[in-house]
Amino acid sequence: MICQECLKTTNNYNHNTKKHSMSEIAALPGDKIASIEEYEAGYNTFDDGDMVRAATVGKTDLNKETRMANIKHPKMISIPKVGDIIIGTVAAVMSSMIAVSIDYINGKPTTSKVECICSTRNLRKKNVALVNDIVTLKILNHLNGTIHAAIEESHLGVLFTKCRKCGGKVVQMRDAIKCTECAWIDERKLSANFGNSDFVKLRE
Repeated sequence: MICQECLKTTNNYNHNTKKHSMSEIAALPGDKIASIEEYEAGYNTFDDGDMVRAATVGKTDLNKETRMANIKHPKMISIPKVGDIIIGTVAAVMSSMIAVSIDYINGKPTTSKVECICSTRNLRKKNVALVNDIVTLKILNHLNGTIHAAIEESHLGVLFTKCRKCGGKVVQMRDAIKCTECAWIDERKLSANFGNSDFVKLRE
């Protein structure tokens, strides 16, 4: 004779296990988690035009009531959306792009240290930005787990930098900068807000 209490416990376990496996599956950045025809991108996810993908490591959470696809993360990493303005620190400089560690999203600080990349191919400047420069960018899109940003608009670009030669302070000279200590003149893609004192403290 089967114990009714045991049967009830087993059924509850199977139901909860099935529910967990369907709605909370581990995901990695860039993983496909749902079709945009069925769900919209929510927390820590992005829409690539066909699928909703994970923007960070975490548990997949598909809310059937709100039709939102989310990724649960212990720290709830902040992921910028298309059109957001970010401020960050240049982490790497390559021949045709820069990688930026995001510090602010629409003026709000974030500690998630999510990175985006920004193409510099169409800018006629030898040094668009250098490592450790503070820049402001506009988010263009999310593609295959990578966040893409733009720097072309006048209010976008370098907010704070130092002399590449001696590390001294610099001042703006039209679309270039000049070191106040060694007089070295260099190029940068400067923001219209270059030198704003609100951001100087980030590098001092």
